[in-house]
Amino acid sequence: MGRTNGKVKEAALADLGLTAQNGREAVVTGLSVDSRTLARGNLFAALPGVKVHGARFVEGALARGASAILTDREGAQIAAAALDGSDAALVVAEDPRQTLALAAALWFERQPEVIVATTGTNGKTSVATFARQIWMLLGEQAVNLGTTGVQGAYAAPLRHTTPEPITLHAMLAELEAAHITHVAMEASSHGLAQRRLDGVRLSAAAFTNFSQDHLDYHASFEEYFAAKAGLFDRVLPEDAIAVINIDDPRGPDMANIAEMRGQDVLRIGRAGDAALRILSQRFDATGQDLRFSWNGVTRQVRLNLIGGFQAGNVLAAAGLVLACGEDPARVFDTLPHLVTVAGRMQLAATRDNGAAVFVDYAHTPDAIATALSNLRPHVMGRLVVAYGAGGDRDRGKRPLMGKAAAENADVRIVTDDNPRSEDPAEIRSQILKADPDAIEVGDRAEAILRGVDMLEAGDALLIAGKGHETGQTVGDAVFPFDDVEQASVAVAALDGRVA
Repeated sequence: MGRTNGKVKEAALADLGLTAQNGREAVVTGLSVDSRTLARGNLFAALPGVKVHGARFVEGALARGASAILTDREGAQIAAAALDGSDAALVVAEDPRQTLALAAALWFERQPEVIVATTGTNGKTSVATFARQIWMLLGEQAVNLGTTGVQGAYAAPLRHTTPEPITLHAMLAELEAAHITHVAMEASSHGLAQRRLDGVRLSAAAFTNFSQDHLDYHASFEEYFAAKAGLFDRVLPEDAIAVINIDDPRGPDMANIAEMRGQDVLRIGRAGDAALRILSQRFDATGQDLRFSWNGVTRQVRLNLIGGFQAGNVLAAAGLVLACGEDPARVFDTLPHLVTVAGRMQLAATRDNGAAVFVDYAHTPDAIATALSNLRPHVMGRLVVAYGAGGDRDRGKRPLMGKAAAENADVRIVTDDNPRSEDPAEIRSQILKADPDAIEVGDRAEAILRGVDMLEAGDALLIAGKGHETGQTVGDAVFPFDDVEQASVAVAALDGRVA
């Protein structure tokens, strides 16, 4: 697709699946959503935004030499004056975000041979990471792509869980050029709603669960669910395989959506119709033994992972790998070798008395409840949690997080977790309304120290909310902060260890 003129790649609009108004032709030298960094000959995508329409920046894009503008009808009206008399081609699309994603797929052309995606409120990073680990244990060149960046046989940072389509397709082409053959992606609701994954050639996709989150972005639960369902009713091809956690209350709904599209559904969970079915689990201080069945044949494996929910994440990952054609016996043989994902029920430190400190990304009511209830079987003593809620995000989940913590932990410490532009004390007060017996410690480092200090033999502390993150956002500033590091420092200080 397209041609190279010296060092500059060029493509006609038709090569990108685009048709301009009045039949105007244009040669495109690249794609851009930022008028400030646009290069001469680029197509500028003027997309509707949360606060301002990208069409407001068309004049600047034209001044920098844009050869074509992609926008919607509203954008065309906003930019009409700037476009008047311009030689740039105007492409007006009903869904310019999807149109841009499909154009990006054609522009960059190359993608790894096997790509899978996972959506759900919780578990996306773990499932994607476990799928990548399984493939690598089977000898494949694989990466996972999402919240923790690009990890595996190739490493690169990412700004978003699901990058915008130009960045995403550029990365997929880069991975293919680096001989990466297998990719496991996270599909966020934001990314799906904004059509960022459209044009990605998926072999399979998974659904983990659905609970409250991101209602600061989505207008309702149903809109939030519809965004996630887009992975199956729009992005995943009809001849691909959907891996569905049938135990989740919305699992049957998602399975029906996939089947209505014509996709084969591989069900996982405890339900009797699950192809990958959890039969029983036995927990201890370092992990769990999992008894499960695959198409009616019973197997048992050791998982060196804390938390009963990890069995579902592991089977979802295994299901994705199986859906891509790997041999079941070889896949199941890799499971004992899987390691914890950074910031996901990660053992951060252990006190001299044996009490353990774990760090987890749990930052929703369901995730808090799930993390605590699944840590409980591994703990003989008290379960302590330090948690908070982010600022400038869904405020409705704050008391629900307090309720979840109060119902599932013996001792609770409410602290700050990325307050952003909000008053941290006000965020804590909204949580404490549902957890009035919790200890309030605004300073997160102090909260972790106090949590570690109260641990007796057999106890465990869960530091929830930040997981793998290495910064605390207060106002417009991001201060270095790592829960795992803080836990290690606290344990070393209290147990008199030399750093």
